[in-house]
Amino acid sequence: MDIAHRSGCPINLTLEMLGDRWSLIVIRDIMFGNRRHFRELLTQSEEGIASNVLADRLKRLTENGLLSRRDDPSHKQKGIYSLTEPSIQLVPLLAHMGAWGRRHTPASEELSIRAELLEAGGPAMWEAFMAELRALHLGTPAPERSVLAELQAAYLAVVARKAETAA
Repeated sequence: MDIAHRSGCPINLTLEMLGDRWSLIVIRDIMFGNRRHFRELLTQSEEGIASNVLADRLKRLTENGLLSRRDDPSHKQKGIYSLTEPSIQLVPLLAHMGAWGRRHTPASEELSIRAELLEAGGPAMWEAFMAELRALHLGTPAPERSVLAELQAAYLAVVARKAETAA
C-alpha cells in the first residue's frame, strides 16, 4: 500500500505518523505504565481515551510499525501490545517533551516527576531505559538497572507525600 504524504520532510513524516492527539499518549502508556492490553490502556488512561479512538490508534500504530500485537495465550480474543524498536527510540523525544512541558505548562508534580528524572538523567538514563524496554518488549536480555522501577518509585513517593500533606 503506497501512502501519499504531504512532503518528504522528516518532521512532516513524523507528525503524519505521531501527530494526532492520542498516538503518543498510547505509546506513553505502554512505555511508562507497562500497559499491554486494550482494557488496561482504556481504563487506566489519565486522559480518558474513548474505546473506539483507542482501537483506531492501536490499529494505526501497529500498521505503522510502532507497535506489535500478539495473541494473549490466556484469552483468545485478547491481544498483547508491545513497543517496536522505532517506538523505543522515541524515549529521547518523550524525555524532551516532558522537560518542555514541565517548564511551560501547569503540569502536576506527580505526573512531572518521571520527566524531571529523565531530564536529569540525560542520554545515559535514556539509553538504560531503552535497553530495559527492549528486554520487556523485544525479548533481549534484561539489564541490571530498572529505570522503569526508578521512575515508578519516584512517582509513588510524590503521591504518598502529597497524601500525607493533604491528611
